Amino acid sequence: MRASLVADNYRKSAIRLVKVVREGAHHHLHDFTVDIRCEGDFAAAYVAGDNSAVLATDTMKNTVYALARQHAVDPPETFAAVIVTHLLGASRAATRVTVEIAKHAWSRIDVGGRPHDSAFEHGSAEDRIACISTERSGATVVEAGVRGLVVLRTAGSAFSGFPRDRHTTLKETRDRVFATAISARWRYSGTVPDFNAAFSAARTALTETFATHPSESVQHTLHAMGDAALAACPAMEEIRLSLPNRHHLLVDLSPFGLDNPNEIFVATAEPYGLIEATLRRGG
Repeated sequence: MRASLVADNYRKSAIRLVKVVREGAHHHLHDFTVDIRCEGDFAAAYVAGDNSAVLATDTMKNTVYALARQHAVDPPETFAAVIVTHLLGASRAATRVTVEIAKHAWSRIDVGGRPHDSAFEHGSAEDRIACISTERSGATVVEAGVRGLVVLRTAGSAFSGFPRDRHTTLKETRDRVFATAISARWRYSGTVPDFNAAFSAARTALTETFATHPSESVQHTLHAMGDAALAACPAMEEIRLSLPNRHHLLVDLSPFGLDNPNEIFVATAEPYGLIEATLRRGG
């Protein structure tokens, strides 16, 4: 009995694109990684080796570069929609095309107290995410988000009242270092008049809430962050948050005859707790 093909897709991943927009001596830098996924009637390629309906992934890559030359890439959501529309036209077999763009963070180097026109520094691992998924019928899902936004606070974070058994060694605390790398992804509903403003409002709500929320746990603050983002961005319908707990452990200095009044820590990468949740408007 032969196996049945029940689902398939193919994609071009990690397309690196850098575009420099020159306004005289003042330049703007856009650094993207683009991922493209095609779904549709491609069964013949898998089952019979018939590639007549397969738009080459190398063509997808070249399309990104050509369209970047012809169109604005800011905001990335709008550029992703341009790519999606083009590829739906180029691939007759595709029933859905999804384009996800990660925008890598660069900032201008300060020279003499002023931002330089054409020199930049890559000071953060944070990526802005823009994702457009469109079916041939026109049905479209627009998502945005942030990935790798590393934050840390040294006060206002507690973890206590949790159950204990014979394997529990963690001490309760009312004052700990709280560090994480925020990954957040949200879905828009309806029309978004300004993608950059919507992203900025959501990001600000996330970081300000992280900084100020009286935290009883990572879970507690995650919920407050998602709630604040939904309130700050009316076009947001749903948000998914993932917060790894980047543990900072108090070092025992007693072997050296020293105390440690919550000042000296060791930062550990693994293992770590991973806290995730999805919040939806009106839920």
